[in-house]
Amino acid sequence: MSPLELAVDGPAAPPRSNGELVFDAPWQTRAFGLAAALSEQGHLSWSEFQQALIERVRRADESGDDTGRPETYWCCWLDALGQLTGRGRLVDPADWSARSDELAARPAGHDH
Repeated sequence: MSPLELAVDGPAAPPRSNGELVFDAPWQTRAFGLAAALSEQGHLSWSEFQQALIERVRRADESGDDTGRPETYWCCWLDALGQLTGRGRLVDPADWSARSDELAARPAGHDH
């Protein structure tokens, strides 16, 4: 399996600072890792995920959200991932939403 190719620019490009990915909260790192793991294990296509992310960022931009902010971008990332896992029947959409909210609310350092 080839390594994931993250977009460098455009709506699918993750926020970066000095070339490094920018995460404002632990849940954002977990969302990134989950998407990467699901793709690497063949549960979802990375290109399909990127297209879902582009569409979600486009909708956020149209609604006036600042997708240049890491928090907003990673929310779009999580929404796109939830859409694909639900469509692929990996996770029930209601369970995805509840579990996402639960994990997002966990304080830093409680990942074990």
